[in-house]
Amino acid sequence: MTNWQENRIQSAIDGTNPMLMAELPGGYAVFGDTQFLPGYSVLLPKRNVASLNELTLTERRVFLDSMGILGDAVLASTNAIRINYDILGNTDQFLHAHVFPRYEAESADHLRKPVWLYDSDYWVKLQYLYSLKRDDELRSAITNYLMKSNSK
Repeated sequence: MTNWQENRIQSAIDGTNPMLMAELPGGYAVFGDTQFLPGYSVLLPKRNVASLNELTLTERRVFLDSMGILGDAVLASTNAIRINYDILGNTDQFLHAHVFPRYEAESADHLRKPVWLYDSDYWVKLQYLYSLKRDDELRSAITNYLMKSNSK
């Protein structure tokens, strides 16, 4: 069996991605592997493409709308002051949208800059990686919001 991290999109489609929160009209909402900004989430597309430009116009609109809905869910479930959205594809060569909550408690220097400028330790240190015990309540709140918005 393939490691779910080797193909995050296919594992979301198959229902084997343990970070999966909800299927939205435009993709799959997954909880972030690292949680130094609590609530960090990612939207994966419904089919594996390299970039936003490879989606049809209809798929693109639905993907971006779902990205906004995921941002709404993160904002409603956290005490974030805003949401940052990133679609890059520079490292992982598949379409995915990062949804980062930003917090007043972050240093002013961090808050003014993209999340990617945090020290690399934030992305890999065990203390920041997803923890069921620490993060499940927030993950459940985001999931519940998404399930309610999906049923409307």
